[in-house]
Amino acid sequence: MAGSGKPAITIMEDTAKEKKEGYILVVEGPPSTSANGLFCTVGEKGERRVTVVERLVELAKGASAVVCIGQCTCFGGIPDAHPNPGGYKGVSEVLKAERIPTPVINIPGCPAHPDWFIGTVASILLYGLPKPEELDDYLRPKAYFGKLVHENCERRSYFDEGKFAKKFGDEGCLWELGCKGPVTYCHCPDSWWNSRSNWCVRAGNPCCGCTQPEFPDRFAPLYERLLDQRLPNVAQKGEE
Repeated sequence: MAGSGKPAITIMEDTAKEKKEGYILVVEGPPSTSANGLFCTVGEKGERRVTVVERLVELAKGASAVVCIGQCTCFGGIPDAHPNPGGYKGVSEVLKAERIPTPVINIPGCPAHPDWFIGTVASILLYGLPKPEELDDYLRPKAYFGKLVHENCERRSYFDEGKFAKKFGDEGCLWELGCKGPVTYCHCPDSWWNSRSNWCVRAGNPCCGCTQPEFPDRFAPLYERLLDQRLPNVAQKGEE
């Protein structure tokens, strides 16, 4: 919302009442479930603060779909990292626990690319909600999360040659410097960032896997290779 405070809350609540099952609920940020949800609140009702979980449950029940923006909203993200004192969870996990069947569309990323969000919303407006086969197992649109970063990476030829960078600035595949591209589904190699000026690998930085539900705990430390991944020509090279 561009607005804030009571006018914005009023519009949000009125929309939910007047357009039941005719609106898309867009959520940014992870729901907090510890301390009765008081780590994150949105507005008040009288003198009582309303938690994000309460707002989510209330608004999701009447929505035709919930669109989650960003890694935190989709899967918990960095706030969900161990030890997660705030009890943060992905939106779909909260809705499942509350037995709310409203369809969820996840657009992860830390941050999520604006093109992925705008493209998804435009597709909903033009063609309706995505069909089950158009989403992957993590409810991500396959149009943006249907291929591995590794498949379209500009350093893929180095990988195929078995040429791996040993330090930042070297030519070669960045796998041994912690690149998670071979296990990350994401559109970054095609969409790029900052008005298509650059993206992580082109800038010389390994993909950190920020669109995967395992991020960040499973992929930490970010600049170390995933030792338990047995990929063709990779594990062998790293063990020589």
